[in-house]
Amino acid sequence: MVVNHRSVALLRRVLLLLLFSVAASPASWWQRGLGWWGAMAVGVHWGASSSSSHPLPPSLVVPWLLKANGVSRVKLPDADPSALASLAGSDIGVAIGIPNEMLRSLSSSKSAAASWVHDNVTRYLTGNGGGVRIEFVVIGDEPFLLSYGQTFQPFVVGAATNVQRALAAVNLANKMKVIVPCSSDVYQSESNLPSKGHFRPDLNRTMIELLSFLNKYRSPFVIDINPILSFQQNKNFSLDYFLFETNSHPLSDGPHKYKNYFDMSMDTLVSALSKVGYEDMDIVVGKIGWPTDGAMNATPAIAQSFMHGLINHLQSKAGSPLRPKRPPKETYIFSLLDEDQRSIKAGGYERHWGIFTFDGQAKYNLDLGQGSKVLANAHDVEYLAQKWCVVNNNKEMSNVSSNALEACSDADCSALSPGGSCSGIDWPGNVSYAFNSFFQLHDQSADSCDFGGLGLITTVDPTVGDCRYTITLRTSSSTSILEKQVSWWNVIRGLNLIVVFLLFVGC
Repeated sequence: MVVNHRSVALLRRVLLLLLFSVAASPASWWQRGLGWWGAMAVGVHWGASSSSSHPLPPSLVVPWLLKANGVSRVKLPDADPSALASLAGSDIGVAIGIPNEMLRSLSSSKSAAASWVHDNVTRYLTGNGGGVRIEFVVIGDEPFLLSYGQTFQPFVVGAATNVQRALAAVNLANKMKVIVPCSSDVYQSESNLPSKGHFRPDLNRTMIELLSFLNKYRSPFVIDINPILSFQQNKNFSLDYFLFETNSHPLSDGPHKYKNYFDMSMDTLVSALSKVGYEDMDIVVGKIGWPTDGAMNATPAIAQSFMHGLINHLQSKAGSPLRPKRPPKETYIFSLLDEDQRSIKAGGYERHWGIFTFDGQAKYNLDLGQGSKVLANAHDVEYLAQKWCVVNNNKEMSNVSSNALEACSDADCSALSPGGSCSGIDWPGNVSYAFNSFFQLHDQSADSCDFGGLGLITTVDPTVGDCRYTITLRTSSSTSILEKQVSWWNVIRGLNLIVVFLLFVGC
């Protein structure tokens, strides 16, 4: 083969310039390829499709809510095939969850763990236009939650171990981490002082086993924090303390002063880790957010204040008094979208964690990676017809309350909770809200607005002030609009191969 060395040298220079220009860009692949070992990062939690009666299609979520807003990481509660298919080629770092109900079988069977890894991890790593960039496999959803008792606790470490072995068997153990999300009730401090923090006594043995596992594979400790629940349960701290306000009264703990609840909670965990010999373990915040409806102090304005305070605190990289200049490796905002089928055992606010409404419209502005620009909303959203179900005022109303209660037992009426956006509307507006929620839940079928003749279908929007009478999504006819694209990773990989070839022939 005859080689023109002058041409080879010229091509080398051009290709190296291209590689340098891509590597120098803010969102270059080599920076993102560092995964969670790199700089502090913020991602979002994208809930399960089963938590929403009419989920926004992943084909709209990925391009409009994630990519358009610069989201670099997303956490999934399960290995939803449609979500993972839409994330393929996006270069968004993904954490895939394993539901609590699967932990027993994964703990008792190595083959079950191997099958799960094959079906939910390996198959998504490659594909046309690029695979899914999986960074974490998440064992359970807060399996040590105090209210669960021993339901899942005995199977967590066994499931994590078998999944780790299954990843190692297919040479993936060095490419992703196995983690276990823990609710903040796994640690406590009777005096509220972070220095007195310790793990729950009933978890001592299991927690030592978990920490030993995490330390062996250099995985972080993952903590989920629920600040509004802590605010409701602890009247010793003001709302300002939770919202990172500078005028809040600090908590003194020896030489340290805690100016906000977030640092106080983080250092309580650090103290608990230190007491069992893991004071240097990395920490990831798996969930943290503030709801916008369904309870007192759950409003978009307060949620925005909390989020801005949190993001500014994380971006400052100030860390906490026990870990100065060392913020959590990653923090996942809870949650991307409202979910009308979530349990409201803890409160009506559980269905209103979203930065976006159920149909992908931003409730407030927040820097998710898009910078100073306002958040991009979902486009091309398909709704059902412009019609609502309300109470018929011309009918006998003796049974209307029981009908409203029946509607709310099935549909989402959390906005009617005390402090909710619809709690201030008068009768019969609240009855109409209940009727409409049931009507939309059942795809506007005529019989779902009957209620013994008390329901009436109207084309006049009954929305009052901030109380929005929603129209649901046309999910049954939703189709993917996300076209397959060639990922930059594949382009760069191809350029690298060309460079290697040119270096070879130039020798």
